[in-house]
Amino acid sequence: MKIVAARASVEENRTVDWPEVKYARSGDLSIAYQVTGEGPGDLVFVPFLLSPIFSWLVPEMAVFFGRLASFSRLIVFDKRGTGASDRPRVLPTLEVQMDDIRAVLDDLGSEETALFGAGAGGQLAALFAASYPERTTALVLYNTWARLPGTVEEHRRMVRLTRDNWGRREAMEESWREQWPSAADDPGFIHLTTVASLATASPGAAAEFRRAVAEADIKDILSAIRVPTLVLYRKLQVEPFPAARGLEAEARRLADSIPDAHTVAVEGPDHHPAAGSEVADAVERFLLAPRAQPVPDRVLATVLFTDFVGSTEKAVTLGDKAWRDLLSRQREAVRAQLRRFRGEEMDTAGDGLFATFDGPARAIGCAQAIIADSTELGLEVRAGVHTGECERDERKLAGIAVHIGARIAAEANSKEILVSSTVKDLVAGSNIDFADKGEHALKGIPAKWRLFAVMP
Repeated sequence: MKIVAARASVEENRTVDWPEVKYARSGDLSIAYQVTGEGPGDLVFVPFLLSPIFSWLVPEMAVFFGRLASFSRLIVFDKRGTGASDRPRVLPTLEVQMDDIRAVLDDLGSEETALFGAGAGGQLAALFAASYPERTTALVLYNTWARLPGTVEEHRRMVRLTRDNWGRREAMEESWREQWPSAADDPGFIHLTTVASLATASPGAAAEFRRAVAEADIKDILSAIRVPTLVLYRKLQVEPFPAARGLEAEARRLADSIPDAHTVAVEGPDHHPAAGSEVADAVERFLLAPRAQPVPDRVLATVLFTDFVGSTEKAVTLGDKAWRDLLSRQREAVRAQLRRFRGEEMDTAGDGLFATFDGPARAIGCAQAIIADSTELGLEVRAGVHTGECERDERKLAGIAVHIGARIAAEANSKEILVSSTVKDLVAGSNIDFADKGEHALKGIPAKWRLFAVMP
């Protein structure tokens, strides 16, 4: 299919190939994606919200994608719940969205890729790079933040405005005049971006997406990113609009938190990454620069620890043989839940469990299932969950994050799951509720740690 860009705001008249839409299975859902270009390496573009597949309708976006595809095999996809992808009832967490990227890469047979994340898409790209360094060649973040700048009330107001104004012509004109002033006076541009927005999501879904974006915080995982990283931000030539204020400072904080990250400011009147050629030019220079590819020996992982409460008394009451039989049944149940939630058993010494996961929501779900199964067997179990950087040695994981997870579990009461604030921040947008349990001094761990209990 061909898309014709026939407006003065785009270089002359241009005909752009619209790549075939393909689908990858991620769990029970289909994730829509497209591939274009024959560059030397793969590049996944992770958007803020607007559907990349329907963004091809906007000539300026088609030119931008074509520019990225001139030096890479470009992969774009619609996040679950948006555009041409399936739309589940529950808003996806960053953890689930990582699954979708993996599903697309697996469907393509791509073993490794660079990631280019814009805005909130940068949060997802950064989390993927930290979790899967062996599949990530490089990371580019554009106008990204660890936590969205602004107050709680400002975020709530933005959610309300999104729900009330999504798809309204006047509101879209105002929004794009802020993000892309050089094109926003073109009626055709406004018309096509409005169509792309309506095809992306409903007003309620878009508002919920913005709510989840406001709650997510990746500051605690930035130090775990060990791949070559470029942090880009637009140095606007005029006073930035409210949503763009503070992004330069955020970019510098990101670069300071990510080991060996580079920061580049690009000039131009527009905020959007597709405006002009400056952002794509910077991405090309970074990705094509010669560099040694590091061998990852550290990885971001979620650790789960469980142990029994009152096990000695239970063993004495039952006797040795009955106790061993009960432990065997409980471990069978635990391993079944690990398979269900994609956990990896690290150790089951004594009456405890140490397991790892590639996402905190799965670890919490597994802990809930283990506690429920153990309760049916007449056993009381407690659990602790933490996400952090771990040292990897073959299939073993070690490091301070492992010790923190064990200490958090030791603070839990019977049938309680305690998590660190890092875990709480990373599952933003999920249906998991938490109760603040205050600050705790964890044995052998510096400083105090704020812990949260998972609500039933």
